[in-house]
Amino acid sequence: MKVSPRKLGLAAAALTLICIPLVAQERRLPAPPPTTPAAEVHRPSAVPDRVILTWQGDPARTQAVTWRTGVRVQMPIGQIAEAEAGPLFTRRARMRVGTSTPLVSDLGTAYYHTLQFDGLQPATQYVYRVGDGANWSEWFQFRTASEGPEPFSFIYFGDAQNDLKSLWSRIVREAYSEAPRARFIIHAGDLVNRANRDEEWGEWFQAGGWVNGMVPSVPTPGNHEYEGGTSLTRRISRHWRPQFALPENGPPGLEETTYAFDYQGVRIISLNSNERQKEQTAWLESQLSNNPNRWTVLTFHHPVYSAAKGRENTGIRREWEPVIRKHRVDLVLQGHDHTYARSNLRVGVNRRDPKGGTVYVVSVSGPKMYNLERETWMARAAEDTQLYQIVSVEGDRLRYEARTALGDVYDAFDLEKRPGRTNRLIERVPEDVPERLRQPAVQVSPAAPAAPPATPNPPATPNRPGEQAR
Repeated sequence: MKVSPRKLGLAAAALTLICIPLVAQERRLPAPPPTTPAAEVHRPSAVPDRVILTWQGDPARTQAVTWRTGVRVQMPIGQIAEAEAGPLFTRRARMRVGTSTPLVSDLGTAYYHTLQFDGLQPATQYVYRVGDGANWSEWFQFRTASEGPEPFSFIYFGDAQNDLKSLWSRIVREAYSEAPRARFIIHAGDLVNRANRDEEWGEWFQAGGWVNGMVPSVPTPGNHEYEGGTSLTRRISRHWRPQFALPENGPPGLEETTYAFDYQGVRIISLNSNERQKEQTAWLESQLSNNPNRWTVLTFHHPVYSAAKGRENTGIRREWEPVIRKHRVDLVLQGHDHTYARSNLRVGVNRRDPKGGTVYVVSVSGPKMYNLERETWMARAAEDTQLYQIVSVEGDRLRYEARTALGDVYDAFDLEKRPGRTNRLIERVPEDVPERLRQPAVQVSPAAPAAPPATPNPPATPNRPGEQAR
């Protein structure tokens, strides 16, 4: 059927008349509403929030839980039972009473409650909830450790620090999606940016969500968990001890920031690289000398080998690396440099030691990125890449994978125990995945006009307003 040009013109005109009001309407969109105040977003109530599992005692027979409420909650209690396939476990739930600590933050006062479930059976699944008898959390589940060596995996995050709710949350969720049976999560410092900002801690807990109530956390403090300008005035965040119930087996005065525990054949040691490093050397020596476990993993914030020049931590290297080398620590997990760098087996100064060998890792899980400067010790490196790591231990083999925010494997290796000899390192780097490094700036001849580079090589991400120095 033919349509006359006149009718086509009339139809086009009608469509134009319809579209004009729509465009005008789009241009008259109202201004966005005001941002909800942080004090309102993060206001505590009688209902438990910021629920998180940690350990103070033996992971095979105890489990600590901490949560937050408003100040009217005076009797913190928890209920626990062995898990069942159906809901009847609630009839057999036992009640435990916790302790409370008031915390005055920049947003107001809240109560943090801690309860340790003890007398648990090894290798057993439990369900628990916390509250005040009327206002309860949901029922969470966790599994106690086995008494002896058994295969397991854990997750390791480098610095989270910034944009926790908006940009770090996807890393937590991707890691949990990839390793839902991980037994704990190591956080290698700089969990937040400003040590005593309750809003940032609130976002950190929001990003982890219910995962924190299911998978225990193993946090080590970074420099951003400290506030104060000098060694005499610097203090760890007021939030640290109220919200994390951690082992108190470290040197006096460093309890719950320097600690150790054993998990199914692995000794996990957290050091506090921010202060009193020399005092921790003898303690570290004792933890490594009396270690019946097949594997040893250390975590602390400031790296022994930095991923950028001018950021070397020579005091830490001088104090701790000889002890690490002497006792053949297998894996050291660090943060601080906001890039990714992983070594081969390092034997330190005494390169003739046939039984030495440690793999050092620096990683970042949050969105704040710095420049990387390639060094000879690096076997694999990356810039501008949010990563999480999954470490699995089974018998004489430790398997390591670093994955991107998309879940893709970026770096991987195995460590194989060989009695009386150094570990064997087996590289498993994906062959089709090149290193993610910034392109160098284009070098321009002095005689030629200075054209902008096609891909700039920016400096370290500048601090945001109110952000501490790195």
